[in-house]
Amino acid sequence: MAQATQKLNIPGWSGSASTSQRKVNGVLLHYVEAGAADAPLVILLHGFPDFWWGWRLQIGPLADAGLRVVAPDQRGYNLSGKPLGVRAYDLDILAADIVALADSLGASRFRLVGHDFGGIVAWQIAMRHPERVERLVVINAPHPDVFGSYLLRHPTQVMRSLYAGFFQLPLMPEATLSAGNYALLRQSLVASSQKNVFSSADLDRYERAWAEPGALTAMLNWYRALPRRPGRRDARVSVPTTVIWGLRDRFLEKGLADESLARCDDGQFIGFDRASHWVHLEEAAAVNAALAASLKPEARQPSAPSPGG
Repeated sequence: MAQATQKLNIPGWSGSASTSQRKVNGVLLHYVEAGAADAPLVILLHGFPDFWWGWRLQIGPLADAGLRVVAPDQRGYNLSGKPLGVRAYDLDILAADIVALADSLGASRFRLVGHDFGGIVAWQIAMRHPERVERLVVINAPHPDVFGSYLLRHPTQVMRSLYAGFFQLPLMPEATLSAGNYALLRQSLVASSQKNVFSSADLDRYERAWAEPGALTAMLNWYRALPRRPGRRDARVSVPTTVIWGLRDRFLEKGLADESLARCDDGQFIGFDRASHWVHLEEAAAVNAALAASLKPEARQPSAPSPGG
């Protein structure tokens, strides 16, 4: 059941948006919504250490493109519920949250966009519930069943992923990341993106989200739960899929995109040469155009060459 809806302004967009909460799959999810209620549904899934605000440059344009846009704070983040314990953040549970959210919104099928860890959830939904997902777009996020084997063969990716190993420790990551008013998390957003992508006001918004009671531990529990899931050797994705990648990602190598696409029956790649992990914020106009083209119900065009960014 949805709680009271409030109007919301999206920066740089004159359209109407709202914010609501629904209890689904045993957890209260807060989300932002824009677009006509009877339009095709697209759900935008943020990653770490993000929340719905990470889609601020996509919500309006996708609504204008004729989609019903829903951007939730995923379980553990910002204003959504924060169940205790690592097991509450199992990847299948995270995926079930989003399927249940679509159910509560009256959508038997939906389109899905995920960035970073939200992209991993999106991959999982497409694998586990292909009958529900019409189209999938993943932005700088690997298929969950290629990451472990890729690490074993690519020491350079191991170095990029050391932070995820640190997150497995108890208590220390929380103490480190929250020190100095979340200085390290603020710095990580700025250092991993192009200049001026995250304003001081943006960073203040993020800090308020991270400071929500229980949020930081819940966010880290996503990482702590991931190694516990069993891998699948031939986990195929049958849903039509577009992988968008900022090629200057300091966290994830492009080879992960290649191996993820190899798991897709119908996949295309769009790369941005000069963009970072935050390509959807740095190249918003081009990414939004690619999203609109990939998410529309008509047959997609053949794979496009990589833009120069």
